[in-house]
Amino acid sequence: MIRRMRPEDIPAAMLLKQSAGWNQTEQDWANVLALEPEGCWVYEAEGKVAGSTTVVCYGRDLAWIGMVLVLPECRGRGYARALMEHALGFLEQRRVRVVRLDATDMGRPLYAKLGFRDECAIERWAAAAVAARRPRQPLCVVALENVARMAALDRRAFGADRSGVIERLLGCFPAQSLRAQKGFVMARPGSGAHFVGPCVAEEAATARGLIETLLDRLVGRAVFWDLLPENPEAVRMAGELGFECRRRLARMVLGEAEHIAATRGDPALQFATAGFEYG
Repeated sequence: MIRRMRPEDIPAAMLLKQSAGWNQTEQDWANVLALEPEGCWVYEAEGKVAGSTTVVCYGRDLAWIGMVLVLPECRGRGYARALMEHALGFLEQRRVRVVRLDATDMGRPLYAKLGFRDECAIERWAAAAVAARRPRQPLCVVALENVARMAALDRRAFGADRSGVIERLLGCFPAQSLRAQKGFVMARPGSGAHFVGPCVAEEAATARGLIETLLDRLVGRAVFWDLLPENPEAVRMAGELGFECRRRLARMVLGEAEHIAATRGDPALQFATAGFEYG
């Protein structure tokens, strides 16, 4: 049975993500629920939560599907497909024009059967223990009143309005958000490693200053950094800062070509993505 996810389901959702070895925390689940309370579902079977999926809508322009998870012992029963079809039905009712997701090798065949096609690659880079570095430029901590300015730049980079996500992450992790004149970076703790992203900047030098300053606060800790290989400056930067590519996923898209193009954004401005559940 598919039903809406509730806050009291978060402990069961954590068991789902732990079975997959993912990095989300209870706060991550709470954030998605807060952003789209009607767009998060679980599959309940045999008296327990056996699967999940979430949706975050960016107006009617774009929606992002994430957290498609099924307990290992329940795989092969069609739960993931049922959850995906339920999510797509929800988005059809909302008349969302474009749907994207970041697909693992396990999920990719299912998404292809549902009409999604490959758009580009996305990679997870990781550092087991961040080394100390001297930041290249002075930066300031972001204040909540900067959300509109950050969101305007982010929309150019991402292709849709993510102001709700930015405001939510900023409210939860204000000390891990930095702004420069031409960009910003955010971070948050994970269950296994800190996550850096999103980072959006008008030029590579700004992005590097932002990321170096943030990493200087995370010295000695494990850190994940998701980036688009379409931005070679981000790839080069990650390597120079001691990160290694650990995983490659496929970013997939569903929708009409004209709407897909309108929400493509500019990868050259994206130096770190917001995470597989947000885009």
